[in-house]
Amino acid sequence: MVSSLVRVLGVRRLSLAEDAVQDALVRALETWKFGRTPENPSAWLMRSAHNRAIDLLRRDGTFDRVAPAISRELEAAAGAPEGGAEEHAIADDELRLMFSCCDPGLAPAAQVGVILKYLCGFSVREIAQAFLSSEGAMEKQLFRSRRALEERGALYEVRDPVQVRARLPSVQSAIYLLFNEGYHGAHPQQAVRDDLCHEAVRLAALLSKLPAAAGPETQALLALFCFLAARLSSRVGDDGNLLLLAEQDRGRWDRDLIAEGLRRLDLSAEGDALTGWHLEAAIAARHAAAADFSETDWPSIRKLYDLLWRLRPTPVVALNRAIAVGMAEGPEAGLRALAAIEDRERLARYPFLSAAVAEFELRAGRPERAREQLRAALLLVRNPAEEAVLARKLAACGSPS
Repeated sequence: MVSSLVRVLGVRRLSLAEDAVQDALVRALETWKFGRTPENPSAWLMRSAHNRAIDLLRRDGTFDRVAPAISRELEAAAGAPEGGAEEHAIADDELRLMFSCCDPGLAPAAQVGVILKYLCGFSVREIAQAFLSSEGAMEKQLFRSRRALEERGALYEVRDPVQVRARLPSVQSAIYLLFNEGYHGAHPQQAVRDDLCHEAVRLAALLSKLPAAAGPETQALLALFCFLAARLSSRVGDDGNLLLLAEQDRGRWDRDLIAEGLRRLDLSAEGDALTGWHLEAAIAARHAAAADFSETDWPSIRKLYDLLWRLRPTPVVALNRAIAVGMAEGPEAGLRALAAIEDRERLARYPFLSAAVAEFELRAGRPERAREQLRAALLLVRNPAEEAVLARKLAACGSPS
């Protein structure tokens, strides 16, 4: 809804678009609860947001000047054919605005932050945790980025295939973080948000149909999403508790999605480039191929993480690589790899570093050290689901002697 309004109103009125959408949602909450839900709720919300935007424009005295242009835009949007008429046109409002927000004047991380905040609805806290940053630093970055976009004024309509390819990495990164937030994010109430995962899959599928964006990297990203989305139904138990990979019932994994992931992974091999999406998809494919957790090909996964670390040397990749080392070579090797992670201070607010140390300490026969690490991890949990998982692992360590 924000994307659609900003397309009509321009980036300069991003705040007004957000306010109009917020007011439309509040109005729906107030009226629909009395049984007056419209036949087409989506259309009702969109029309309500458009009407509210016009009210706000009238209030600030600009409506008379911009009304003709807005009317034309609204009519054009209502009459546009599904899928767009031009080969290189980006038909989806949200995806179109994602490319528009990737202004070359902004750093790539700033481009992704703007997309997550204003198009994907992330809170500052969620974005900060996605980037392993502080909320204060992220808020300042978002403010500067938003100011830069608003000063630019009109939207830049990205149609040139060269421009699409130049901006594609930031759009892919934003869609990846959207999926990641749905899969195991920082939401205070929901550890798993299927709706975000499905929206990320939808956007990646749209990318795969756009000629300038449908290359091997996009196919690899979509393959990764398919492999991970196949597990969604098994990530939460009947009691509502989050289930780790080792605890999941693999009989509930969606085999059709896994097959689609393998098909997309094959398509991603047609190019010469090896990207992080290729490697992450290959890792997810290894997990999908194992009949149960004990049959996981950890040596192969460890080698893939070695390659991923060379391409993307981030603390989170280093953490996942260290876990793979420990699973392939034993707990002591895993603990050495965890201790060797560079830039560990960026993981200071990330509960899974201490949880990984605890896992290997327990496997090494040192339950007291494991308990200490799990207590530290419990202080950093982001939602009740993570707290329940770590408390369960703490109980498995036994009582202090």
